[in-house]
Amino acid sequence: MSTVEEKLSAVREDLAERDGVLVAFSGGVDSSVVAAIAHDALGDDAVACTARSETLPEAELADAKRVADEIGVRHELVTFSELDDPSFVANDDDRCYHCRTMRLGKMFEAAERLDIEVVCDGTNASDVDGDHRPGLRAVEELDAYSPLLQHGVTKAEVRELADRYDLSVADKPSMACLSSRIPTGLDVTETRLTRIERAEALLRQWGFEQFRVRDHDGLARIEVGGDELPRALDEEFVTAARDHLTDLGFDHVTLDLHGYRTGSVSPDETTDAASAGDGSATDEPLVEDVFAADYPSDGE
Repeated sequence: MSTVEEKLSAVREDLAERDGVLVAFSGGVDSSVVAAIAHDALGDDAVACTARSETLPEAELADAKRVADEIGVRHELVTFSELDDPSFVANDDDRCYHCRTMRLGKMFEAAERLDIEVVCDGTNASDVDGDHRPGLRAVEELDAYSPLLQHGVTKAEVRELADRYDLSVADKPSMACLSSRIPTGLDVTETRLTRIERAEALLRQWGFEQFRVRDHDGLARIEVGGDELPRALDEEFVTAARDHLTDLGFDHVTLDLHGYRTGSVSPDETTDAASAGDGSATDEPLVEDVFAADYPSDGE
Protein backbone atom coordinates (compact mmCIF):
# COMPACT_ATOMS: atom_id res chain seq x y z
CA MET A 1 0.00 0.00 0.00
CA SER A 2 1.32 3.44 -0.92
CA THR A 3 2.42 5.80 1.81
CA VAL A 4 1.11 9.35 2.11
CA GLU A 5 4.43 10.61 0.77
CA GLU A 6 4.17 8.34 -2.26
CA LYS A 7 0.60 9.47 -2.92
CA LEU A 8 1.63 13.11 -2.63
CA SER A 9 4.43 12.56 -5.15
CA ALA A 10 2.02 10.80 -7.51
CA VAL A 11 -0.52 13.64 -7.35
CA ARG A 12 2.19 16.27 -7.81
CA GLU A 13 3.72 14.45 -10.79
CA ASP A 14 0.28 13.90 -12.29
CA LEU A 15 -0.60 17.61 -12.13
CA ALA A 16 2.87 18.69 -13.27
CA GLU A 17 2.23 16.92 -16.57
CA ARG A 18 -0.70 19.24 -17.30
CA ASP A 19 -0.33 22.53 -19.15
CA GLY A 20 -2.45 24.10 -16.41
CA VAL A 21 -5.32 23.29 -14.07
CA LEU A 22 -8.24 25.18 -12.57
CA VAL A 23 -9.19 23.93 -9.10
CA ALA A 24 -12.81 24.18 -7.94
CA PHE A 25 -11.92 25.88 -4.68
CA SER A 26 -14.17 26.22 -1.66
CA GLY A 27 -11.44 26.95 0.87
CA GLY A 28 -12.16 23.68 2.66
CA VAL A 29 -9.38 21.25 3.42
CA ASP A 30 -9.88 19.03 0.33
CA SER A 31 -9.83 21.72 -2.33
CA SER A 32 -7.11 23.62 -0.45
CA VAL A 33 -4.81 20.60 -0.56
CA VAL A 34 -5.47 20.15 -4.30
CA ALA A 35 -4.77 23.85 -4.86
CA ALA A 36 -1.57 23.69 -2.80
CA ILE A 37 -0.27 20.65 -4.69
CA ALA A 38 -1.26 22.17 -8.04
CA HIS A 39 0.52 25.42 -7.18
CA ASP A 40 3.53 23.41 -6.03
CA ALA A 41 3.56 21.49 -9.32
CA LEU A 42 2.57 24.19 -11.80
CA GLY A 43 3.22 27.56 -10.20
CA ASP A 44 1.32 30.32 -12.03
CA ASP A 45 -0.33 27.76 -14.32
CA ALA A 46 -2.52 26.64 -11.41
CA VAL A 47 -5.66 28.67 -10.68
CA ALA A 48 -8.07 28.30 -7.77
CA CYS A 49 -11.64 29.30 -8.60
CA THR A 50 -14.47 29.91 -6.13
CA ALA A 51 -18.10 30.09 -7.22
CA ARG A 52 -20.06 32.63 -5.25
CA SER A 53 -23.79 32.00 -4.80
CA GLU A 54 -26.61 32.31 -2.26
CA THR A 55 -25.67 28.99 -0.63
CA LEU A 56 -22.08 30.01 0.13
CA PRO A 57 -21.80 31.84 3.48
CA GLU A 58 -19.86 35.09 3.36
CA ALA A 59 -17.59 33.72 6.09
CA GLU A 60 -16.69 30.77 3.85
CA LEU A 61 -15.97 33.09 0.92
CA ALA A 62 -13.69 35.15 3.15
CA ASP A 63 -11.96 31.94 4.23
CA ALA A 64 -11.45 30.90 0.60
CA LYS A 65 -9.83 34.25 -0.23
CA ARG A 66 -7.60 34.02 2.84
CA VAL A 67 -6.47 30.44 2.18
CA ALA A 68 -5.78 31.13 -1.50
CA ASP A 69 -3.55 33.99 -0.39
CA GLU A 70 -1.93 31.67 2.15
CA ILE A 71 -1.13 29.16 -0.60
CA GLY A 72 -0.02 31.86 -3.00
CA VAL A 73 -2.21 30.53 -5.80
CA ARG A 74 -4.03 32.78 -8.25
CA HIS A 75 -7.65 33.11 -7.14
CA GLU A 76 -10.60 33.74 -9.45
CA LEU A 77 -14.23 34.31 -8.50
CA VAL A 78 -17.30 33.45 -10.56
CA THR A 79 -20.92 34.14 -9.64
CA PHE A 80 -24.12 32.20 -10.27
CA SER A 81 -27.49 31.58 -8.62
CA GLU A 82 -28.77 28.13 -7.76
CA LEU A 83 -32.16 29.75 -7.20
CA ASP A 84 -32.46 30.28 -10.96
CA ASP A 85 -32.92 26.51 -11.31
CA PRO A 86 -36.43 25.28 -10.30
CA SER A 87 -35.05 21.76 -9.86
CA PHE A 88 -32.62 22.99 -7.22
CA VAL A 89 -35.25 25.11 -5.47
CA ALA A 90 -37.58 22.08 -5.26
CA ASN A 91 -34.95 20.48 -2.99
CA ASP A 92 -35.43 16.85 -3.92
CA ASP A 93 -32.98 13.98 -3.45
CA ASP A 94 -30.88 15.29 -6.35
CA ARG A 95 -30.43 18.84 -5.04
CA CYS A 96 -26.67 18.31 -4.76
CA TYR A 97 -26.55 17.09 -8.35
CA HIS A 98 -28.23 20.25 -9.63
CA CYS A 99 -26.00 22.45 -7.48
CA ARG A 100 -22.76 20.70 -8.43
CA THR A 101 -23.71 20.74 -12.12
CA MET A 102 -24.23 24.50 -12.06
CA ARG A 103 -21.17 25.18 -9.91
CA LEU A 104 -18.81 23.03 -11.98
CA GLY A 105 -20.35 24.41 -15.16
CA LYS A 106 -19.19 27.86 -14.08
CA MET A 107 -15.73 26.41 -13.40
CA PHE A 108 -15.50 25.03 -16.93
CA GLU A 109 -16.61 28.40 -18.33
CA ALA A 110 -13.85 30.10 -16.34
CA ALA A 111 -11.31 27.51 -17.48
CA GLU A 112 -12.25 28.05 -21.09
CA ARG A 113 -11.89 31.81 -20.67
CA LEU A 114 -8.43 31.27 -19.16
CA ASP A 115 -7.47 28.70 -21.84
CA ILE A 116 -7.13 25.92 -19.25
CA GLU A 117 -8.19 22.42 -20.28
CA VAL A 118 -8.38 20.62 -16.91
CA VAL A 119 -10.80 21.38 -14.08
CA CYS A 120 -9.99 19.61 -10.80
CA ASP A 121 -12.12 19.12 -7.72
CA GLY A 122 -11.38 17.95 -4.19
CA THR A 123 -13.20 14.61 -4.13
CA ASN A 124 -11.09 12.18 -2.10
CA ALA A 125 -11.07 8.40 -1.75
CA SER A 126 -13.24 8.49 1.38
CA ASP A 127 -16.02 10.35 -0.44
CA VAL A 128 -17.01 7.41 -2.63
CA ASP A 129 -18.24 5.21 0.24
CA GLY A 130 -22.02 4.85 0.03
CA ASP A 131 -24.66 4.57 -2.64
CA HIS A 132 -26.48 7.83 -3.37
CA ARG A 133 -23.91 10.36 -4.60
CA PRO A 134 -25.65 12.83 -6.93
CA GLY A 135 -22.81 15.34 -6.56
CA LEU A 136 -20.30 12.77 -7.78
CA ARG A 137 -22.57 12.02 -10.71
CA ALA A 138 -22.23 15.66 -11.77
CA VAL A 139 -18.44 15.42 -11.48
CA GLU A 140 -18.43 12.35 -13.73
CA GLU A 141 -20.84 13.79 -16.29
CA LEU A 142 -18.88 17.02 -16.65
CA ASP A 143 -15.57 15.13 -16.70
CA ALA A 144 -13.92 17.06 -13.88
CA TYR A 145 -10.71 15.46 -12.65
CA SER A 146 -10.33 14.34 -9.02
CA PRO A 147 -6.60 13.84 -8.36
CA LEU A 148 -7.05 12.86 -4.71
CA LEU A 149 -9.55 10.18 -5.66
CA GLN A 150 -7.44 9.05 -8.62
CA HIS A 151 -4.45 8.40 -6.36
CA GLY A 152 -6.35 6.94 -3.40
CA VAL A 153 -5.88 9.81 -0.95
CA THR A 154 -8.28 9.39 1.99
CA LYS A 155 -9.77 12.14 4.13
CA ALA A 156 -7.36 11.42 6.96
CA GLU A 157 -4.47 11.64 4.52
CA VAL A 158 -5.84 14.91 3.12
CA ARG A 159 -5.58 16.43 6.59
CA GLU A 160 -2.06 15.06 6.96
CA LEU A 161 -1.09 16.67 3.65
CA ALA A 162 -2.67 19.93 4.76
CA ASP A 163 -0.40 19.82 7.80
CA ARG A 164 2.60 19.21 5.54
CA TYR A 165 1.71 22.28 3.52
CA ASP A 166 1.13 24.19 6.78
CA LEU A 167 -2.42 25.07 5.77
CA SER A 168 -4.53 26.77 8.42
CA VAL A 169 -7.56 24.68 7.35
CA ALA A 170 -5.92 21.34 8.20
CA ASP A 171 -8.34 20.77 11.08
CA LYS A 172 -11.28 22.73 9.68
CA PRO A 173 -14.59 20.86 10.09
CA SER A 174 -16.48 19.98 6.93
CA MET A 175 -18.89 22.72 5.92
CA ALA A 176 -21.78 21.89 3.62
CA CYS A 177 -23.58 24.60 1.67
CA LEU A 178 -26.40 26.42 3.41
CA SER A 179 -29.11 24.52 1.51
CA SER A 180 -28.11 21.35 3.37
CA ARG A 181 -29.79 22.85 6.46
CA ILE A 182 -33.22 22.72 4.77
CA PRO A 183 -35.12 19.40 4.87
CA THR A 184 -35.66 17.57 1.59
CA GLY A 185 -38.90 18.62 -0.07
CA LEU A 186 -38.99 22.09 1.49
CA ASP A 187 -38.21 24.78 -1.09
CA VAL A 188 -34.81 26.43 -0.91
CA THR A 189 -35.50 30.17 -0.76
CA GLU A 190 -33.36 33.25 -0.28
CA THR A 191 -35.24 34.04 2.95
CA ARG A 192 -34.40 30.67 4.46
CA LEU A 193 -30.78 30.76 3.31
CA THR A 194 -30.31 34.27 4.71
CA ARG A 195 -31.69 33.53 8.16
CA ILE A 196 -29.67 30.31 8.39
CA GLU A 197 -26.47 32.14 7.47
CA ARG A 198 -27.12 34.91 10.00
CA ALA A 199 -28.02 32.42 12.74
CA GLU A 200 -24.84 30.41 12.17
CA ALA A 201 -22.79 33.62 12.11
CA LEU A 202 -24.10 34.30 15.62
CA LEU A 203 -23.08 30.84 16.83
CA ARG A 204 -19.62 31.39 15.35
CA GLN A 205 -19.45 34.78 17.04
CA TRP A 206 -20.43 33.19 20.34
CA GLY A 207 -17.47 30.82 20.08
CA PHE A 208 -19.07 27.55 18.96
CA GLU A 209 -16.89 25.48 16.61
CA GLN A 210 -19.01 22.55 15.37
CA PHE A 211 -22.60 23.51 14.70
CA ARG A 212 -25.54 23.72 12.32
CA VAL A 213 -28.80 25.64 12.39
CA ARG A 214 -31.42 23.53 10.62
CA ASP A 215 -34.47 25.36 9.24
CA HIS A 216 -37.63 23.28 9.56
CA ASP A 217 -39.98 25.76 7.90
CA GLY A 218 -39.48 28.46 10.51
CA LEU A 219 -38.39 26.20 13.37
CA ALA A 220 -34.69 26.62 14.07
CA ARG A 221 -33.04 23.44 15.29
CA ILE A 222 -29.62 24.22 16.72
CA GLU A 223 -27.04 21.44 16.74
CA VAL A 224 -23.67 21.86 18.46
CA GLY A 225 -20.82 19.43 19.04
CA GLY A 226 -21.27 17.07 21.97
CA ASP A 227 -18.50 18.70 23.98
CA GLU A 228 -20.18 22.09 23.48
CA LEU A 229 -23.66 21.03 24.61
CA PRO A 230 -23.16 22.15 28.23
CA ARG A 231 -22.51 25.70 27.01
CA ALA A 232 -25.61 25.55 24.81
CA LEU A 233 -27.72 24.52 27.82
CA ASP A 234 -26.56 27.52 29.79
CA GLU A 235 -29.45 29.85 30.61
CA GLU A 236 -27.65 32.87 29.17
CA PHE A 237 -27.18 31.14 25.81
CA VAL A 238 -30.78 29.88 25.82
CA THR A 239 -32.07 33.42 26.24
CA ALA A 240 -29.69 34.91 23.66
CA ALA A 241 -30.41 32.20 21.08
CA ARG A 242 -34.16 32.50 21.51
CA ASP A 243 -34.16 36.29 21.26
CA HIS A 244 -31.70 36.70 18.41
CA LEU A 245 -32.99 33.87 16.21
CA THR A 246 -36.60 34.99 16.50
CA ASP A 247 -35.40 38.45 15.49
CA LEU A 248 -33.95 36.82 12.37
CA GLY A 249 -37.38 35.47 11.41
CA PHE A 250 -37.59 32.03 13.04
CA ASP A 251 -40.92 31.25 14.70
CA HIS A 252 -39.52 28.68 17.14
CA VAL A 253 -36.01 28.03 18.44
CA THR A 254 -34.94 24.58 19.62
CA LEU A 255 -31.79 22.78 20.72
CA ASP A 256 -31.17 19.22 19.53
CA LEU A 257 -29.98 17.30 22.58
CA HIS A 258 -28.40 14.66 20.35
CA GLY A 259 -25.85 17.32 19.44
CA TYR A 260 -24.32 17.88 16.01
CA ARG A 261 -24.90 14.99 13.59
CA THR A 262 -24.16 14.97 9.88
CA GLY A 263 -27.13 14.44 7.61
CA SER A 264 -29.70 14.93 10.35
CA VAL A 265 -31.76 17.55 8.54
CA SER A 266 -33.47 14.83 6.47
CA PRO A 267 -32.82 11.68 8.56
CA ASP A 268 -34.82 9.40 6.28
CA GLU A 269 -32.77 10.40 3.26
CA THR A 270 -29.18 9.64 2.28
CA THR A 271 -26.96 12.69 2.43
CA ASP A 272 -24.54 13.38 -0.39
CA ALA A 273 -21.37 13.66 1.64
CA ALA A 274 -19.10 13.92 -1.34
CA SER A 275 -21.01 16.84 -2.77
CA ALA A 276 -21.90 18.64 0.40
CA GLY A 277 -18.94 17.76 2.57
CA ASP A 278 -21.44 17.11 5.32
CA GLY A 279 -20.91 13.46 6.15
CA SER A 280 -23.35 10.61 5.87
CA ALA A 281 -26.90 10.30 7.01
CA THR A 282 -28.06 9.20 10.42
CA ASP A 283 -31.32 7.50 11.31
CA GLU A 284 -31.65 9.24 14.65
CA PRO A 285 -33.92 12.22 14.17
CA LEU A 286 -35.50 14.25 16.36
CA VAL A 287 -35.77 17.69 17.87
CA GLU A 288 -35.54 18.11 21.61
CA ASP A 289 -37.22 21.47 22.32
CA VAL A 290 -35.82 23.00 25.50
CA PHE A 291 -37.80 26.19 24.85
CA ALA A 292 -41.20 24.55 24.68
CA ALA A 293 -42.57 26.51 27.62
CA ASP A 294 -41.96 29.77 25.82
CA TYR A 295 -42.90 28.52 22.37
CA PRO A 296 -45.79 26.02 22.79
CA SER A 297 -46.99 24.13 19.76
CA ASP A 298 -50.38 24.92 18.29
CA GLY A 299 -53.14 23.27 20.25
CA GLU A 300 -51.02 22.79 23.37
